[in-house]
Amino acid sequence: MKFQKEFEEKIGYCFQSSRLLKQAFTHSSYANERHMSKLADNERLEFLGDAVLEVVTSDFLFHRYPKYPEGELTRLRASIVCEPTLAFCTRDLELGKYLLLGKGEAQTGGRERKSILSDAMEAVIGAIYLDGGFASAKEFIHRFVLNDIEHKQLFYDSKTILQEVIQGNYSEELSYFLLAEEGPDHDKKFIVEARIGTTAYGKGCGRTKKSAEQEAAYATLLQLKEQKNIDFPQ
Repeated sequence: MKFQKEFEEKIGYCFQSSRLLKQAFTHSSYANERHMSKLADNERLEFLGDAVLEVVTSDFLFHRYPKYPEGELTRLRASIVCEPTLAFCTRDLELGKYLLLGKGEAQTGGRERKSILSDAMEAVIGAIYLDGGFASAKEFIHRFVLNDIEHKQLFYDSKTILQEVIQGNYSEELSYFLLAEEGPDHDKKFIVEARIGTTAYGKGCGRTKKSAEQEAAYATLLQLKEQKNIDFPQ
């Protein structure tokens, strides 16, 4: 399969079954367009991968944060396995470029769509689990989902955390300024800039204004973390 070796080198795992990896990459739009079996897309693998991801993440958080109560662990797990954060985890893997999409889906930005990317990430986890067992899937999750967990938490809660930082450290107000809208209505991209008072900080790009604002907030937080005397909420 095209790109298989490249992807395997990125993840540090070689599939015994090329069929499983291809299925993990196969979106329903591709399967439907080619009149493939209803079971040929990645939805069943996504279902399995979601369960494996939740178990591994729960185990990780349970041991990583021994003093957290159940409610805090549940909230933290939800922030890690949610669609935006999982899509964020696919960036280093460039997962979007490997996906098998229908022509329409590909032409309307499907390779960057967070729902498709997060589903594919779970499908890859499911495929690794079936191909190499639980230990292999766990290693993948620790390496690409649970690594650098502080920054991922910062990304997930970026708008809320940034608002709290601004309220605690600045007299000016936080605002988001729409710099541009690009593309046709069916494939729109928004470019947003976060501002503290009149000072411009991080920029973000997304398929919705909300996702662009989240990116801008995250970029701003990274800038502020480099500054001294900035109190971040615990």
